[in-house]
Amino acid sequence: MLVKLAYGDSGLEVDFPDHITDVVEPEYVPGLPDESAAIQTALRNPIGVKPLRQLISPNQKVAISICDITRPSPTDIVLPHILKELSHIPAKNISILVATGTHRSNTGNELIDMIGENIVKNYNIINHDCFDRTTLNLVGETSDGTSIWLNKVWIESDVRITCGFVEPHFFAGFSGGPKMVAPGLAGFDTIMALHNAERIGSPKAVWGITHGNPVHDTVREISEVTGVDFSVDVTINKNREITSVFAGDLFEVHKAACETSKRIVMKPVEHEYDIVVTTNSGYPLDQNLYQTVKGLSAAAQVVKKGGTIICASECRDGLPSHGEYSKILSESNSMTKLLESINQSKTTRHDQWQVQVQAKIQMRAEVLIKSDYLTDVEIRAAHFNPIHNIEDAIQTSIAKHGKTTRICVLPEGPQTVPYLVNSV
Repeated sequence: MLVKLAYGDSGLEVDFPDHITDVVEPEYVPGLPDESAAIQTALRNPIGVKPLRQLISPNQKVAISICDITRPSPTDIVLPHILKELSHIPAKNISILVATGTHRSNTGNELIDMIGENIVKNYNIINHDCFDRTTLNLVGETSDGTSIWLNKVWIESDVRITCGFVEPHFFAGFSGGPKMVAPGLAGFDTIMALHNAERIGSPKAVWGITHGNPVHDTVREISEVTGVDFSVDVTINKNREITSVFAGDLFEVHKAACETSKRIVMKPVEHEYDIVVTTNSGYPLDQNLYQTVKGLSAAAQVVKKGGTIICASECRDGLPSHGEYSKILSESNSMTKLLESINQSKTTRHDQWQVQVQAKIQMRAEVLIKSDYLTDVEIRAAHFNPIHNIEDAIQTSIAKHGKTTRICVLPEGPQTVPYLVNSV
C-alpha cells in the first residue's frame, strides 16, 4: 500500500504492508467554491457584532494580529478582504502584527509569501518581539496573579482584529481565536506563565479541549483584558484551501470554528497500535524539530505503551537555534530526569513545555525520526533515534513487536488527531 506522507514541500511516498496497516486521515472537505465570496459574506454579516465598515471610523488606529510562518494559515487570501473592508481607513492608521509568540521574526521574503508584496509595501508590518520590553505594556494580572504583558501597538490601537486559523492544538485545545492575543502578542514573562509545568501537565491540557483546560482558560482571560473588536477564523483542508470562514465576536467565532475543525480533524480509532507512523504536516509546520513534537503528540494518542513512533519531518530550520529547547535537552541523557527537573522547578524556562510534552511521549514509546536536514548526531542529541529509510524502519519495528503487529499511519500528522473510541 503506497501512502504519501506530508513531508516538506513535495511529500514522501512510503510502501506499507496492506494487511496490518490502517491509514487515518482527516475527513476530506473540499475547498469553498468561491473563497472570496464566502469571506466577504462573513465579514459583512458577522456573528454578534457590527460589520467592519460600520465598526471603525477613518480617524481610528487599527491593529490586526496575523499568524506567523509556522502556521499554514491562508492569511494571503483572508487579509486582503479584511483590508478591503477597511478601505475607508488610511493605510498609515493600520498596523499588521505578526503574532510570533516566542518564535523568531519572519523574514521579508517570508512576509511576502504570507501576505503578499503589495500589503508588505503599503502597510506597517510589525514582527512581535516578546523579549523587547520597550515594545510591551503591562496591562494587569490574571485571576491567578499572572502579569499580563502585551504588545504596545496592540494595546494603544482603538480597534483590534484577529485573523486566525483553527486546528486542534496539542496542549491549548485549539489554535486561533484568543491565541492570536496570547501567547501570540504577549511578553515573554506572560508566555512563560502560560506554559508552566503545572498547566502543561494538566490532563485537560490536550487536543480538542478549551474550557477546563488551564492553558486555554488563561488565554481567554488575557484576551478579554484589552478586548478584541472583531475576529476572523478559518479552517482549511490539506491543500490549504479554506473550508469554512467565521467572522465577528471573538469567542462565538472561535467556538464555531473549533466545532467545525473537531468534526473534520479528530478521528476515533478502535484500539491502540504497536507502530504509529506520523509527520508534522509538511512545510511550514515541519520546518524544525521543536514543532515536530506536535506530530509526535498526535501519534502518542493511539500508540501502545512500549510501542514505536516513526516520524517523517524535514526540519529545514534545524532544532531550531532560538530558544532553549536544545539546551534543556542537552542537560541530561535521561528524559525521565529532564521531566522530573521540569516538574520540580519553581521557574519556567523558554521551551521547557516542548521538552515536557516530548518526555511524556517518550515515557510511552520509542521515537524514530527521519529528517533530510538534521544529522544523526543532532537527532540523538535530542534523545531520538535517527533513521534514513522509513520502510526499513517499519520492517525492523515489525520484527521487534511480533506477528500481531498493527500499524497506524497519520499521513497529515497533527492535521489528524486520532483518539480511542472509549477514551472520550
